[in-house]
Amino acid sequence: MRVISFDMNGTITENRFVDLVWGEGVPRLYSLTRKISLEEARERVFREYDLVGEGRVEWYDIKYWFRSLGLGDDWKGLLQSFQHEAKPFSDTVHALETLNQQYELIVTSNASREFIDIELGGTGLLGYFAHVFSSTTDFGEVKKTPSVYLKVCQTLGIKPKEMIHVGDHRQFDFTVPQELGIRAFHLDRQGKETGEFVVHSLREFCHRIQSCQ
Repeated sequence: MRVISFDMNGTITENRFVDLVWGEGVPRLYSLTRKISLEEARERVFREYDLVGEGRVEWYDIKYWFRSLGLGDDWKGLLQSFQHEAKPFSDTVHALETLNQQYELIVTSNASREFIDIELGGTGLLGYFAHVFSSTTDFGEVKKTPSVYLKVCQTLGIKPKEMIHVGDHRQFDFTVPQELGIRAFHLDRQGKETGEFVVHSLREFCHRIQSCQ
């Protein structure tokens, strides 16, 4: 194994930043633009989210939603207004410092570059990674098929069996990379699942990786 790939939201960074952008910031702007209550705005916006769904690239594209919902063009201002909420999990830095000593670390995320720049750059995590891949920005795809992971491996010049991936989405971060031959781990921070390739924290993930050396 040469490379360890991490998902971003829900894996190394907490979800609060993205939850506030999509769940509070966008509906609030829609409420002001359409002159309707925040409650009604939230209902309408969430309905639009559901119509698109997490399997499409547009789901992750803040510029698309500003255009689609008629919110103007100051999407940067919205992201910056919540950037102080972007935080790593308490076990993230320990895991990265530990694994960085023996492996090349990368990020493979569905998040767009606009979110990655804030969540990794603003939290000081960016320096731990040799490469950061946004599947939606770099490849125009969501991590729902093995092709994204194949393109990552091709870019790095490695075989899938030389990479480990860990993330919190069972399909995107576990089932899909496994199909390609990547050794994948499902990060279940809620502790609801068990299994050979299920971990409940990044500390446990580190232990599992080190015990297999």
